[in-house]
Amino acid sequence: LQSLRGFSQMFSLIFLLLFLQLYLLVTCQDGHDCYSQMEQSFYKDGDIEIAAFLHIYTYDVPRIERSFIKYRRFSWFKSKNYQYALALVFAIEEINKNPHLLPNMTLGFGIYNVMHSHITVMENPFIWLVGLEKYVPNYTCKKQSKSVAVISESSIAVQMGTLLELYKIPQLTLGPFEPLLSDSGQFPSLYQMAPKDSSLARGMVSLMLHFGWTWVGLAISDLPKGIKFMTDLKVELQKNGICVDFVELIPATEEALSSFQSTFHIQILKSSANVVILFCVTESLIGASFQSWWELMMWKVWVTTSQWDFASSEEPFLFHSFHGTLIFSDHHSEISGFKNFLRTANPSKYPEDSYLSRFWSLAFNCSVTGTSCKTLQNCPLNASLESLPPHHFDMTMSDGSYNIYNAVYAVAHSIHEMILQEVEMQPVNNGAKVAFSPWQLHPFLKNLQFTNPAGDLVNLNQKRNLEAEYDILNFWNFPYGFGRKVKVGRFSPHVSQSEQLSLSENLIEWATGITEIPHSVCSVSCSPGFRKTPLEGKPACCFDCTPCPGNEISNQTDMDQCVNCPDLQYANTERDQCFHKKVTFLSFEDPLGMTLVCTALCFSILTVVFLGMFVKHRDTPIVKANNRCLSYILLIALTFCFLCSLLFIGHPNTTTCVLQQTMFGVAFTAAVSTILAKTITVLLAFKFTAPGRRMRHWLLSGVPNSIIPICSLIQLALCAIWLGTSPPFIDTDAHSEHGHIILVCNKGSVTAFYCVLGYLGSLALASFTVAFLARNLPDTFNEAKFLTFSMLVFCSVWVTFLPVYHSTKGKVMVAVEVFSILCSSAGLLGCIFVPKCYIILFRPEKNALKGFRDRIVSKETDVLKNSS
Repeated sequence: LQSLRGFSQMFSLIFLLLFLQLYLLVTCQDGHDCYSQMEQSFYKDGDIEIAAFLHIYTYDVPRIERSFIKYRRFSWFKSKNYQYALALVFAIEEINKNPHLLPNMTLGFGIYNVMHSHITVMENPFIWLVGLEKYVPNYTCKKQSKSVAVISESSIAVQMGTLLELYKIPQLTLGPFEPLLSDSGQFPSLYQMAPKDSSLARGMVSLMLHFGWTWVGLAISDLPKGIKFMTDLKVELQKNGICVDFVELIPATEEALSSFQSTFHIQILKSSANVVILFCVTESLIGASFQSWWELMMWKVWVTTSQWDFASSEEPFLFHSFHGTLIFSDHHSEISGFKNFLRTANPSKYPEDSYLSRFWSLAFNCSVTGTSCKTLQNCPLNASLESLPPHHFDMTMSDGSYNIYNAVYAVAHSIHEMILQEVEMQPVNNGAKVAFSPWQLHPFLKNLQFTNPAGDLVNLNQKRNLEAEYDILNFWNFPYGFGRKVKVGRFSPHVSQSEQLSLSENLIEWATGITEIPHSVCSVSCSPGFRKTPLEGKPACCFDCTPCPGNEISNQTDMDQCVNCPDLQYANTERDQCFHKKVTFLSFEDPLGMTLVCTALCFSILTVVFLGMFVKHRDTPIVKANNRCLSYILLIALTFCFLCSLLFIGHPNTTTCVLQQTMFGVAFTAAVSTILAKTITVLLAFKFTAPGRRMRHWLLSGVPNSIIPICSLIQLALCAIWLGTSPPFIDTDAHSEHGHIILVCNKGSVTAFYCVLGYLGSLALASFTVAFLARNLPDTFNEAKFLTFSMLVFCSVWVTFLPVYHSTKGKVMVAVEVFSILCSSAGLLGCIFVPKCYIILFRPEKNALKGFRDRIVSKETDVLKNSS
């Protein structure tokens, strides 16, 4: 049994060894496992060499075998990054053919694959430096190195910078621009080829403003560069009145990625913002979740940069969530001959390029055979990089390829200048090659400025490095994955602000399902005639629209405040325009003015008729009673009272403005003082006319008649003071009537106006008091009752006039004053003279002394009968 067990174990061991040999043989001959046996570098000898560390493909390393390179498994080939390597080869070949740049000297290169943010990122740099897989400080197994500079991606440069700084080796990065690497104290030997991207935030905001997008979402890489960009972007957004609906930070760790995907998708779908600014850096893990992004149709407009090139995805998709994306890409001129170089590049032309062989086998489904895994079979005869769809290989030079092209030329120009300087210092060198160390290039690189073959200025001085100009690309997704990036605009920070952004909107393809320029606002714009009213607790972009009040307008959309129309203009009903007001006044043609004029003329004629009737019947008792001369004066005064109202109607001028108040004050003073004289006459006639009394002498001497001129002179004096200090003048009222400027007579001195009115009121009150005392005196022709009632009407009209006058404006105010003049005058005329004219015309029997005596006798007889 023991011998059987031993034989069984030996047989198992032999079988395991045979299986392992067979497995290694198979994996070396075909499949992706054979790729791990290929060279991981592309080297070409030269007098001077440039090393490039690029992330061209990804591989997996088993956890328990991380120290053994042969167990690595090829995972993914990055065709976009491989274009960097081809751009380097193209630049070096172009320089080697140039007789004016580095003559009698050839440039070589070494291209090495590295993976940023990976455990093996420093492996190839160590091997390149010391020639061993295990790094021994201050020791090298290599012969004298020809490499004078290193070119790498920015993300790799951060990790390699400290190592290369030990040897002062110039390191040029192909971008994008990284603020951390611009620290000359930490990275004194590092030069960034990409221009500064400090204008990127301004460019994106100018795009938002162009399309009126004021409500956006942000998805930013949770890395220092992303946070710095988000800070700059928020400042620009706030400065231009654009609000942020949400901010999502894209994690930089695999652990947080899964939870981010689900929450971000939900946030995107529920957000009302139709525009999302997406800023990802190379180290971001967002590319790992790309599958779930394009499968989920979001119908959003994405604004991003060329750093995250989703258009280069290897997946041929028909519908794409990122169709219509607007991409900001560094502007650069076309490099002549580069596309032709890519057309002719193939494994037979560059057999030593293991990267090209690997990519060729993957792209054209070739078989990999041979013990060295370098032989390609069953490849299409007409295979070329140009025949591949863009998502497999893009023939357009990318930003990184352009920067690596400039980096090669920068090194070549520096070496050229250094050699010229050494030749000038040592003109005789017997044809020997110039030898120098890499650190000697720094003085030339730091101040290097040259024009590349495309005609673009290249400047490596970080202090003089200009802000980047951007081409705005639009991603078109054609059926079966043939995506294209089409240039639709440009942003340049070096021109005036009005000319910085230029767009061809007719070339833009929007997101799937959107047929017109999309809107992205929190609230619909307020049209002219409305103003924005902020909503409590909401961003400034969220608001309600409120109509403009009163005589205010808003003639633009989304105005924060309405503006008042000038005094000589008024707002239309839509509150969006100011029109010039029409000049108007209480004219004779106006219906109200015409009515008042007719009324005034009718009462004036009636007063004249009454005056004529009194003159005709001047010898009758009813006319002779109570002093017929005073009656004549009163009727004449009332005529002028009616006629003075005509001065308030029509186009005002300086003369009419002065006469209005003067005529009004003097005419009414004459009328009221006449009534006062009549009441005093009645009172003196019945109360103080007994023989021997002094009052009788006053009555006989005509003292009451002197009241009229005295009172009128006082009023004239008041009017003279008024006219001498602050007379009435023509004024305009632009606020009382909508759309009109009313010409009115300004009172001038308000105090003087109320003095005249107050004096007139005091005369009326005195007349009313005296008439009230004489109202019950026994006489047939006693008019004290009529005078009392007339003054009551007069006072009532003017007491009512004051509040009504002050509560009206414009033409109505003038009409109220005219109406009060007519009413008060008509009250005096009607209460005093209508009863007398009625007796004269219709009851003449009462207008006789005989009738008067008969009535007295009958009254005495009645008294006697009652007493008996």
